[in-house]
Amino acid sequence: MTPGRPRRTRGPRSAARRTGRRLRIGVLGGSFDPVHVGHLILAESAISHLKLDELILVPAGQPAHKRRRILAAADHRVAMLRLAARGNRKLRVSRVEVDRPGVTFTVRTLESFVRSRSADWYFLMGEDSLREFGTWREPGRILELARLAVVGRAAGHGAARRAPPVRVRRGRIVKVPMPAVEISSSEIRRRVRRGAAVRYWVPDAVLSYMERHELYRNRRPGRS
Repeated sequence: MTPGRPRRTRGPRSAARRTGRRLRIGVLGGSFDPVHVGHLILAESAISHLKLDELILVPAGQPAHKRRRILAAADHRVAMLRLAARGNRKLRVSRVEVDRPGVTFTVRTLESFVRSRSADWYFLMGEDSLREFGTWREPGRILELARLAVVGRAAGHGAARRAPPVRVRRGRIVKVPMPAVEISSSEIRRRVRRGAAVRYWVPDAVLSYMERHELYRNRRPGRS
């Protein structure tokens, strides 16, 4: 057999083009301070259940609802996300919010994504965020831009039917079931501060990065 050119890996866009359907793209935002295995299980659950071609991970700059907590440097959080997403061709990390000055709002982030690509967009959120959705900046506009994909243990028990206090067209909220994962970034930060093990709470590459840069050892624990 004669050597030839290496076979090209086909991405989500080419796969959608072959089937003649629109791209399906999800957006998962968060502090990711740090990213942990629960985030990755959530991401894979959404990709599988919603049949996403791509899921964009968006680390927050300074989110409006977390102005009182100091986050780890954006470059560290982005680097850890990229390490966690490495090897999964459907995951992409975006710097759109960390590179935007000032307080960041979901509606502006979604507008920038929707302008850039024609697709069916899904914005992932937890049940707690759904209950507070009416207090967000321009919730009606967010629902125009993307469907809300509500993720959580109770997502299969009426979470998606618990409408936020804004007018919602039928089909604009969908449920994404996922297994219970009792891990949080805030607990990881607390454990690191007191010297407790967090191996397998975060991917090995992320743990190595945290140790190399001595992240979270001397920070006051916050909630995420």
